[in-house]
Amino acid sequence: MAGIFGKLKDKLSKTRQGLVDKIEQVFSGATKIDEDLYEELEEILIQADVGVSTALEMVEKLRQLAKERKVSDPLDLHKVMKELITEKLGEKSPLNLSESKPTVYLIVGVNGVGKTTTIGKLAKYLQEGGKHVMLAAGDTFRAAAIEQLEVWGERAGAEVIKQTEGADPAAVVYDALKAAKARAIDFLLIDTAGRLHNKVNLMKELAKIKRVVEREIPDAPHEVLLVLDATTGQNAIQQVKLFQETVNVTGIILTKLDGTAKGGVILGIQGETRVPVKLIGIGESIDDLKPFEPQEFAEALFV
Repeated sequence: MAGIFGKLKDKLSKTRQGLVDKIEQVFSGATKIDEDLYEELEEILIQADVGVSTALEMVEKLRQLAKERKVSDPLDLHKVMKELITEKLGEKSPLNLSESKPTVYLIVGVNGVGKTTTIGKLAKYLQEGGKHVMLAAGDTFRAAAIEQLEVWGERAGAEVIKQTEGADPAAVVYDALKAAKARAIDFLLIDTAGRLHNKVNLMKELAKIKRVVEREIPDAPHEVLLVLDATTGQNAIQQVKLFQETVNVTGIILTKLDGTAKGGVILGIQGETRVPVKLIGIGESIDDLKPFEPQEFAEALFV
């Protein structure tokens, strides 16, 4: 655990610099707790992509707690702020599992978030303990998407069900569901196209895929996982709302946390959408996809 924590601490260094270090500078640079301090704090939270409404809510809560606890030294606000951030990160939310095989995860997201790469990493993660994972190449639109998924499938040791480029994605998913049931596969991960520029058609296609899954396995998909790129900041929150309207997102995989100072967006996601972050990507290695542990994440930020 110490090794994992040390790695997380290292990977979150940019977010720590962009959020926690600046918060601490406000507290250490102030001589008293006043409105100037709270306004400066609001500004820092907003700049760190926490989101306006979440930033205002957190500062208001800080103001209340400082008053209730009779805090007079700005430095003592550090501990209170850590409490608030930990609270806002929410409770741990493990992936849902089906009692019967297969457990089906529908993976969605816009182009460029690392969706296919994330599916490969998720396959590797799920295989721990000898589980069998199958991948469905439901992104038949993007050139080389099928080949890319096959490369990751090979790395993870997971079979890929595919058709030709341009095929009906729902037909690919139907084939994969049949194969997964016939072979008693533990997990089926469904890749989908991420072309946001054609939003209406994309969303209709996703809804169709979801209907096919529901028809073949009534209690599936067991998760609809939205892959978000942490470097996009506030735009990530808009993406949650967009996909939520069509496919009822049940969990979020937040990638590229290691390469951005905008990791504060995780607070905005939890605060504004109420969709739990279930997994985080903290590097390019196949083993760099981890379950999101809110308490551990907060500790890694505040060390």
